[in-house]
Amino acid sequence: MKLNRLISIAIASLFVTMPLYTTGCARLYNSDEYNISDTNTQFSYRLGQITFVKNVKLRDDGSGKVIGAGTGLVLGSMVGSGKGKTLALLIGGLGGALIGHFAGKGNAQELGIKLDDGSEIVVVVKGSEEFHRGERVRIIYDGAQIKRVEHY
Repeated sequence: MKLNRLISIAIASLFVTMPLYTTGCARLYNSDEYNISDTNTQFSYRLGQITFVKNVKLRDDGSGKVIGAGTGLVLGSMVGSGKGKTLALLIGGLGGALIGHFAGKGNAQELGIKLDDGSEIVVVVKGSEEFHRGERVRIIYDGAQIKRVEHY
């Protein structure tokens, strides 16, 4: 009976935290993938040349900590009993938040781009592609939101 309750709690926790995994944290930075909601959507693009590249660090917006703490609490709830369970919950929650904090950080590049129309923009990109000064790029966007920057 107790095992069934723990399994129910774990499943419920996954359903509660799953939207966090599939929304803000799952942004697709400069990858070859699009969200399914992007199908049948018209995007615009502009061409330009990179004028400067600066390596930057991204800080966690808090979502990594929340997801980590939630996962840690779920895992901690499956261990121990009585005061030991309380300690397991505390360690699981704090440990998960710490791990999530560092997982939410990352490296990125700040790109200065001179567009073909003469205007200049600055874009911060994260992904597997590395950019260098002088390269031609295509910036795909939807309104003010940039979907990706890719070599052209």
